Amino acid sequence: MPQKISAQSRRVVVTGLGLITSIGNNREQVLESLRKGRTGIEYFAPLERAGVPVRLAGTVKEFAFPELHSDEWTYPDAYNIPRAQLRSMSPNVVYAFCAMQQAIADAQLPPDLVSHPRTGAMCASGGSGWLTYDYLDMMLKKGPQRCNPMAMVASIAGTLNMNLVAVFGIKGASLGFSSACASSAHALGAAFDKIRANRQDIVFVAGAEECNLFSILPFVGTRALTTQTDPELHPCAFDRKRDGFVVGGGAAVLVLEELNHARSRGVSIHAEMLGWDEASDGYSVMAPEPEGDGLARAMELALDEAAISAGDVDYINAHGTSTPVGDAAEIRAIQRVFNGGKGPYVSSTKSITGHGLSLAGAMEAAFCCLALAERFTPVSEHITELDPEFASVAIVTAPIDHAPRVALTNSSGFGGTNVAAIFRRWEQS
Repeated sequence: MPQKISAQSRRVVVTGLGLITSIGNNREQVLESLRKGRTGIEYFAPLERAGVPVRLAGTVKEFAFPELHSDEWTYPDAYNIPRAQLRSMSPNVVYAFCAMQQAIADAQLPPDLVSHPRTGAMCASGGSGWLTYDYLDMMLKKGPQRCNPMAMVASIAGTLNMNLVAVFGIKGASLGFSSACASSAHALGAAFDKIRANRQDIVFVAGAEECNLFSILPFVGTRALTTQTDPELHPCAFDRKRDGFVVGGGAAVLVLEELNHARSRGVSIHAEMLGWDEASDGYSVMAPEPEGDGLARAMELALDEAAISAGDVDYINAHGTSTPVGDAAEIRAIQRVFNGGKGPYVSSTKSITGHGLSLAGAMEAAFCCLALAERFTPVSEHITELDPEFASVAIVTAPIDHAPRVALTNSSGFGGTNVAAIFRRWEQS
């Protein structure tokens, strides 16, 4: 068993990835989709039946949750979830369970390191609006004692961390984060800090969200979603015709580990996490600050934490939701931090995944790790007419021959919360 490591010069690396997403349910599928620009967004019939002017969703394939009773739920045969555990799970937890198993296998973690006092879990999910609604409806109509006794833990925002900690026997620090679409980015940052501060040696970072009427309709109400119907053209972040985002679902799990701890196990390393930071707009409960001030400060602080300069970053995985004001604020922030020049390449992978909400930060951090390890730059799909205001930024609108060495990923959420995290290609050092 590796011994507790000194806090001096503790570096944080990514040794495991697990992915259940609209563009694939494992590393290989996701990598192929990112390389080929293959969308996971499709027509979602329940939206039309609901009578709303939205049609697209970033659905997760090979999983089905046709009714409240988990006995009817289906998921890939490679995973076996005992019935007793399913009773306390929501669909987003099922996604995360599968992604967690992938990440554990990828990091070659034996059971005694998964369930160890120096191994923690930082999680983010909005819970299950569907289960909350249906279980409360059942309680009102039939009485609480006629309902699943696990109804509360299966549906509330903490369902992800509660279930993963219990099912996988996590004994270290565990927390759930709720900061809207920056939630799993905050989880990622907290995991990094736990390892750097010598409080943990390994931390799982998990983000997961459902994609159903209950996760989509609230955003229809905010008028933040695209009303277009062709998933080969929308969403189109940074395009002049952008008119809103598409909700997506799934789960992403990253295994963050202290470098010497990982070396002592002889495992492969996907990337090194150099640092992160956060800042708030202090502006609006929903709208971003128009000039991207909070996000710019988050990026500047993350660069300081990582002890690198803006010129060292050669790829940015943008928050890029495809909303008119959100994209403009983010590009203005990038122009400010990177001195208005062409700077790093920029793309929004939400153009093919949809917006994973609290999942987005972890999922896009995983995409950065793939881009660094596999030496490619993801394209920002569906751009046919780049917004003229963004012409000074190197937005990737078609495949390019570029192998990024340092990647930055942005996340922003309601309330004006902003997170930037920085990763570097792993090279023996």
